[in-house]
Amino acid sequence: MGKTDLRIAVLMGTKDGAAFIDEQMQSLLAQSHPLVDLWISDDGSADGTTAIVEAWKPRWTKGRITLVEGPRQGFAANFRSMILDPRIEADCYAFSDQDDVWEPDRLASALGWMQAFDADIPLMACSRTATMTETGSLVGHSPLFGRPPSFRNALVQSIAGGNTMLLNRAARDLLARACARTGFVSHDWWTYLVVTGAGGVVRYDPRPLVRYRQHAANLVGANASWPARLSRLGRLFKGQFADWTDLNLAGLAVNRDLLTLDALACLDLFANGRQGTLFQRLGALRQSGVYRQTLAGTLGLYLAFVLGRI
Repeated sequence: MGKTDLRIAVLMGTKDGAAFIDEQMQSLLAQSHPLVDLWISDDGSADGTTAIVEAWKPRWTKGRITLVEGPRQGFAANFRSMILDPRIEADCYAFSDQDDVWEPDRLASALGWMQAFDADIPLMACSRTATMTETGSLVGHSPLFGRPPSFRNALVQSIAGGNTMLLNRAARDLLARACARTGFVSHDWWTYLVVTGAGGVVRYDPRPLVRYRQHAANLVGANASWPARLSRLGRLFKGQFADWTDLNLAGLAVNRDLLTLDALACLDLFANGRQGTLFQRLGALRQSGVYRQTLAGTLGLYLAFVLGRI
């Protein structure tokens, strides 16, 4: 089967997105890949978002649009509901936010990379993002990461937004098994953890294939400016990162049977390294091999371990 014959399901979570969703829908329709089904889980919009989606249905020429009602428990639960929805059948799966703009080859470029692998290997493609203001002006890019994606990185860092990801069927089925057992902090970080932990392959594209719309409410979401990066560092030392790590480790604990032996060994060293004396913690952290993508990030990680903030 050629890559143009593969059907992609785009999973979009919406909530009061009427101001921007039409522009995003146009960028989805402009994708160079021809077969795209759009599944939209609306989490209780009160601003006309669903009416805009309904108006798009007869204009959608790539497949079909299906609008479903979300669980109304926040964005993470909304995406989890779509990951677990057995009605969504496709060859590959992409996550979408309601207010971004995709570059035309966002899907096709990832599909091209996947063609080199066997279908039973879990695959995840992701990329950098360009950051734009609410009015669409480009203002920067997410960091360009140079170290390889891996489980050792995923334990302490989420490298790409869910809005840049494409999963093959094996990765989605794996993710659904894991999500049936637990919730998560965010679908992007959890997907990175599960795919790498199970021995899947991740590709990080250095090209920004998504334009991420930055609002006042998600100022640190893009990680594209120094204030945003310092804010993330501040959360690391306040202990919020430790809370997120607790949730990630709890999720992995009920999915140990999905992980490779190497991932299990790393996971146990990292988890044990969060307890004990300072020298025991640092020794376990070093032995686990976990790392963040930049030297400054890894140094911050070790300092947070010293201070017991992770």
